[in-house]
Formats: sequence, structure tokens, C-alpha cells
Amino acid sequence: MVPEDDFHHSSNSTYRTASSSLRADQEALLEKLLDHPPPGLQRPEDRFNGTYVIFFSLGIGGLLPWNFFVTAKEYWIFKFSNCSIPATAEEPKGSDILNYFESYLSVASTVPSVLCLMANFLLVNRVSVHVRVLASLTVMLAIFVVMTVLVKVDTSSWTYGFFAVTIVCMAILSGAATIFNSSIFGMTGSFPMRNSQALIAGGAMGGTVSAVASLVDLAASSDVTDSALAFFLTADIFLGLCVGLYLLLPRLEYARYYLKPVWPAHVFSGEEQLPQDSPNAPLVAPGSRDSSTPPLRPILKKTAGLGFCVIYVLFVTSLIFPAICTNIESLNKGSGSLWTTKFFVPLTTFLLYNFADLCGRQITAWIQVPGPRSQLLPGLALLRTCLVPLFVFCNYQPRVHLQTVAFQSDAYPALFTSLLGLSNGYLSTLPLIYGPKIVPRELAEATGVVMSFYLYLGLVLGSAFSALLVHLI
Repeated sequence: MVPEDDFHHSSNSTYRTASSSLRADQEALLEKLLDHPPPGLQRPEDRFNGTYVIFFSLGIGGLLPWNFFVTAKEYWIFKFSNCSIPATAEEPKGSDILNYFESYLSVASTVPSVLCLMANFLLVNRVSVHVRVLASLTVMLAIFVVMTVLVKVDTSSWTYGFFAVTIVCMAILSGAATIFNSSIFGMTGSFPMRNSQALIAGGAMGGTVSAVASLVDLAASSDVTDSALAFFLTADIFLGLCVGLYLLLPRLEYARYYLKPVWPAHVFSGEEQLPQDSPNAPLVAPGSRDSSTPPLRPILKKTAGLGFCVIYVLFVTSLIFPAICTNIESLNKGSGSLWTTKFFVPLTTFLLYNFADLCGRQITAWIQVPGPRSQLLPGLALLRTCLVPLFVFCNYQPRVHLQTVAFQSDAYPALFTSLLGLSNGYLSTLPLIYGPKIVPRELAEATGVVMSFYLYLGLVLGSAFSALLVHLI
């Protein structure tokens, strides 16, 4: 017999606390309880994995446009120089823009993301999740249609005007994508963890697809604008597909089961549902049902440990990728081969990292260890700090203060990038999918937004300190 106080109840999960005889690192996975409810609470099956596929596709759609936007480097070089002539290796006229374009893009994507995350948290109980998802998808599609149209427009006479339009479009796209990603992630908080995992893995697939498309573009493109047009049209089509898939979601019986309005938690002993005013009903912050804004303090208290893991994992990743990774050159660059010049960074940085990241996220569909209360999880997150000096002592160029290159082989950056991507995918996905499961279902969507905030905070901090690291090298 286990005392009632040794359990936490929520409509997402039932699990023992640290004071229970069950150790934190041996906790039963929260999703298992959802997958095996008691008699009378059986849920329908996810036929043909339809819901899983939809969430995976929405994960791709949430990050694919942004990835396509930032990886079209040859197109931006062409547009911000004299776009009436083919791009050349000569110094472009718009070099003052080109030199700082990626920094401007970073600011234009980060600041609106943070603001929109805070706005989305305030809108959780005010605006339906369906409205937020469809509105943000529509805005993303509209922005990409505008950018697709501008591909074939000669902007050489208004380069700075086109630059301003691009930055504004990036800011709007990033804000809309943030609302979409955090809203749809919050929605998956009411589903079993495999659906949250599908959404997060889909985001990594979006990065992999954009990296492959970039390589194809480098290898096969003869005209910059033609390849960019095909590049952007791909994102347009996929965003339109995402709208259709999201509208299909409520028609699936399995999805409808989890999209039902929130009721008091089920007690996993075969009893009937308890009324809300029952003394054994799940505890929800006072006024959380009636308040237009979800209670923030209990969410932060519950998710503090997981939030640290997300922040630190993303901090280390963005400290290294892409600022350090993209400046690691082949030791045989002087040979002049295509592998050591044109394809070295796209292959060893973008494609390898995104593929390893995808693998790490997908592994969480089968292995979910350590558990949400385990001290091993933050320990593994802190261990990733060791990756920073490994990349610094590869052949990063130019080097001013640290002249030593300790790793004298092109295999090392490829190996380290694989470790970076794999650990990022696994150790960031686990706390993200755990977060909405350790709170009552009433707070699952708001918790999803808070977990997204942790993610963006880690990215912002890592990006800021990466500039300092670069100057130290």
C-alpha cells in the first residue's frame, strides 16, 4: 500500500513523488498511463498513425519556412548586390548589408519570437487554439508568397528598400511561426507524449530538408533566381498542405478524444470521475479555470528543473551552431577540390547537424530515460559543456588569439557535429515532452507555451555569448 500523498494526480498523469519508494530515475513513463487507461476509459486507436503523421508534418511546417529563409545564402548575395547581373565571387556592391545580414536576421527573428511567446501565453484562455494556429499559418503562408513573388522582381534600383522589406517579412514570419509552434505544442500537451515527440521531431526534419535542398541548389543551380523560386515555392506548397492537415485533425476519432474539453482528473483505480468540488479532485490554482490568464507561478515551480535543462542544452548548441561550426575549414582546403571548398561546410555543418538532431529527437519515441525527476537529466545537459572546447580547437578560421589547432583531421569536426546534433535532439526533446505532463491538464497548453519560452531563452543567451566566444578565438 502506498499513501495517497505519495502520488500526484492530473488528467495527464499519475506518478509517485521523490518521497515514494520509486526512485526518480526509475519513474514509469507518464505516457504509459495514458496508453493503458482503466476499463471504461479506453481511448480509440490512432489508426494508421494518422495523428502522429499530422503532428510530424506540422512540426516540419513550423520550422521549414524559417530554415528555407536563412539557408538561401546565394540568393541573398545576389539580391543584395546588383541583382540585374549574375552573382560573382567579386566583392558585391551591397557588402555593407551582406556583412551584417545574418546578424540582422537573428535580431529580426529573436525579438518578435520572445514578444509573441509572451503574447501567446496571455491569449491561451482568451483566443481559441484553433484560431491562433490557423491565423499564424495563414500569415506565414502570406509572407512566403510575398517573398516568392519578389524573387523574379529586379530590386537592383531599391536594394535598401528590398532589405527593409526582407527584415520586416522575417520579423512577421518569425512571430507567426512562434505563435504557431507554441500553440500546437501546447495542444499536444493533452495528447500522449508520442505526439509531442512527433511535433518536435518534425521540426528537425524541416532543418534536414532545407539542408538537402541547399546542397541540391549548390550542385545543380545555373540561375540563382530559378533555384530560389523553386526553393520558396516548396515552402509555399508545404504550408498550404499544413493548413489542410490541421483542418483534418479534428475529424480523426483519436484526435477528437484528446481535444475534448478539460474535465477533472481521472483516478486510476477504476472509479468514476469525481466532481470538481470533490475533496479528492486534482488541485488547480485558485481561479485558474475562471481567470483569463493561466497561473504562471505554479507552472514555473513545476517546470523549473526541466526548464533549466532546455535552456542549458539550447545555450550550448546555439553557442556553437552556427557561429563556430560554419567557420571551421577543411585542413585540405588548399587542394581546391569541391569537397574541401564548396561542400565542406554544407555537409559537415548543416546537413550532418540537422540529421543527427533528427535522429536524437526520433530516439525519444522509443527511449525516454532519464525520467522527469531524475538528477541525471540536468547532469547530462551540463556535460555538453565539454563540446565547446572541442569545436574551438578544430580548424576554426580566422584565428587571432588561440593559434593552436589540436584536431588535425577533417573527421573530427564531423564527429563533434554529430555529437552536438544527437545530444541536442535527445536532451532537449525529453524535457519538452515531459513539461506538459507533470501539470494538470488544465494547464497543459499554457505549460507548452512556457516550455517554448525556455527554448527561445536558451537560443537567445547562446547566440549572444557566441559573439563573445568568436572574439576570444
